[in-house]
Amino acid sequence: MVSRSGTDVTGDQQSQFLAKMVWWYSPAEALKQATADTAKLLPLSGLRNPYPGKLSVVQEGALADLLLVDSNPLENLDLVKDPGKNFVVIIKDGKIYKNTPQK
Repeated sequence: MVSRSGTDVTGDQQSQFLAKMVWWYSPAEALKQATADTAKLLPLSGLRNPYPGKLSVVQEGALADLLLVDSNPLENLDLVKDPGKNFVVIIKDGKIYKNTPQK
């Protein structure tokens, strides 16, 4: 899943919303806002923060979900509209949820 970007949208709405962000931002800016920037905001919520620990870094002990995408999202952010097709590997909480073999 893609980060919720601080909104209350979920699932398909979330992916559609992220893809539409390119109306105002570059794909790189949109992805940064939806992931790294949101991860910086969560600790500011104090006791309401549902994720104690490091976010938005790839290192041992950090809370990170990883997505491997079958394309370059910096060139085409629309690929997030169909994660079932375009996300070939999904790792959440250190557990592999999807691992599609490459062609």
